[in-house]
Amino acid sequence: MTPESPTGRLSRHSGNEAEDLGTDYDADEHGGELGQVVVDGLVRLLDLEKIEEDIFRGVSPKARWQRVFGGQVAGQALIAAGRTVPPDRQVHSLHSYFIRPGDPAIPIIYEVDRVRDGRSFTTRRVVAVQHGKPIFSLSASFQLDQPGLDHQSDMPDAPPPESLPTLEQRYADSPEAATFFKMLPRPMDLRYVDDPPWQQHANGPRDGLTRVWMRANGRLPDDPLMHVCVLTFASDMTLLDSVLVRHGLAPGLDQISMASLDHAMWFQRPFRADEWMLYVSQSPSASGSRGLATGRFYSQDGRHLASVVQEGMIRVIQR
Repeated sequence: MTPESPTGRLSRHSGNEAEDLGTDYDADEHGGELGQVVVDGLVRLLDLEKIEEDIFRGVSPKARWQRVFGGQVAGQALIAAGRTVPPDRQVHSLHSYFIRPGDPAIPIIYEVDRVRDGRSFTTRRVVAVQHGKPIFSLSASFQLDQPGLDHQSDMPDAPPPESLPTLEQRYADSPEAATFFKMLPRPMDLRYVDDPPWQQHANGPRDGLTRVWMRANGRLPDDPLMHVCVLTFASDMTLLDSVLVRHGLAPGLDQISMASLDHAMWFQRPFRADEWMLYVSQSPSASGSRGLATGRFYSQDGRHLASVVQEGMIRVIQR
């Protein structure tokens, strides 16, 4: 359920620590690992308030960011779209653009356009608005479950996630990495197979794949749309790593400015975002202060779950 103020209006930043805990993501202020508490906060964050037909309102966590995390606005926009679609139609793709930086201090308004309702496919367009201007746009397509051809690429080899160090264990000896990652959302358990950018930095550029196991750090509701939106949220967290390691760069160690520009996803097979998934990414190209990254999600038993493509702005600041 969404916490409400006495006036009945949405309020997750009410001053009530019990309400705000999950959407704050600041585990260190509350005794370290929060697990289910933080995951419940993410669910509340994605539980938009309906303020009019096809118009929804979302808020941001009380984080120390200067702009809204891209995965958050993408996940919330997809929730808004899904709330206008019959439950027997599951999202199979999304295409989105990050237009302006989001302001985490004020709510975000999501306006849904019901583009088409066909016999098998449903299309929705969503615009996220702040200060009277669009900050993000998303188009999503939903489909009735239908049989058809079935094939996939093989999952790359990777050690089991339980054998790998947690993110906190990874950055224990790196103050720069700790500072950066403690500002990021914390509801996902991330286990890097390959060295993340701040550890790769000492060894210089690296070609090849970037592999990360991830899952929600607690149990999610059974609603399939929520699992797709959580995966959308998480897909923006490590994807541009594959660009950075190609050049031996790392946030906090190098003077770089980064932002997601556009983001596309295709959902191939059913999944639960609270079960381990291997996120495999690589960067085929970078030019013009932009880096292109592609990603694939696999289940532990090797099923290809989803595919991702993103281009991000990556500017190296010359001193």
